[in-house]
Amino acid sequence: MTEQIDLGDVIYSFGTAHPGALVLNNYPRFLQEFQRPDNERLMDLAATDILRSRELGVPRYNQFRRLLHLAPARSFEDLTDDPAQLDALRRLYRDIDSVDTIVGMFAEKRPAGFGFSDTAFRIFILMASRRLNSDRFFTSDFTPEIYTPLGMTWLEETSMIDIVLRHYPQLRPALRGVGNGFQPWKLVSSR
Repeated sequence: MTEQIDLGDVIYSFGTAHPGALVLNNYPRFLQEFQRPDNERLMDLAATDILRSRELGVPRYNQFRRLLHLAPARSFEDLTDDPAQLDALRRLYRDIDSVDTIVGMFAEKRPAGFGFSDTAFRIFILMASRRLNSDRFFTSDFTPEIYTPLGMTWLEETSMIDIVLRHYPQLRPALRGVGNGFQPWKLVSSR
């Protein structure tokens, strides 16, 4: 792909394209009708996600919440207020305790300002902190002896915007006035 498209353009797309919301009915259509490389058949990767989680023994949504010491949903209305989603959930599952975990998390009402459900956020926080705490380069080896004093200064004073601009200075107009490189960038005309 990078032979056909300039990598600076790819990075610009990451900064300006809004990712899909982690909600029901927002799975990319092309992945629901994915043509396998062997051209044998089309696959629905959304359905595959659900089937794989069942095969791997992931508990259903309410049991998953109980294992996290969270209150389970008492009804489908605890998950969503959307009439179409309520109808689909009732038709597909009939019983609130049968809802698959991923479906429940995507249906779940999100707290104000959250990008995804409370249940998913709790798992994210647990896993992110565990990964950071178990990485020696963020803990016991986060020292000038390992990184050098200059390296420590770079780590402490360099932002994502600095890194992007170091490699792709042509992206400066898109990042002008952006405080955090992980926030949406400005659209810049190609003319």
